[in-house]
Amino acid sequence: MARIKGGMSARKKHNRVLKLAKGYRGARSKQYRVAKQSVMRALASSYAGRKERKRQFRRLWIVRINAAARMNGLSYSRFMFGLKEAGVEINRKMLAEMAVNDAQGFATLADLVKSKIA
Repeated sequence: MARIKGGMSARKKHNRVLKLAKGYRGARSKQYRVAKQSVMRALASSYAGRKERKRQFRRLWIVRINAAARMNGLSYSRFMFGLKEAGVEINRKMLAEMAVNDAQGFATLADLVKSKIA
């Protein structure tokens, strides 16, 4: 039985990595060994970045809700506690959207909260 060498599959693997490294500077986009390290690190960072983005959005929503709540005479924590007591189940994303684009609706919610915690 004839021996099959790995030239074709190795070339294919190398080209796949080099294609991912396109746009990198210097040897990182030209040499397989260096490109492989850079691509592995980039893929790990992009995975972590997708998780981090969710945290950053949550922080942004909380800041926006807090600002709007304080304009209505409440702190963020008291506002959220009051919503829970009132049985209002609106997520932070929608509350932040209301805080920015629908100040009157948010004020209505704030009044509801004030009546529940007072």
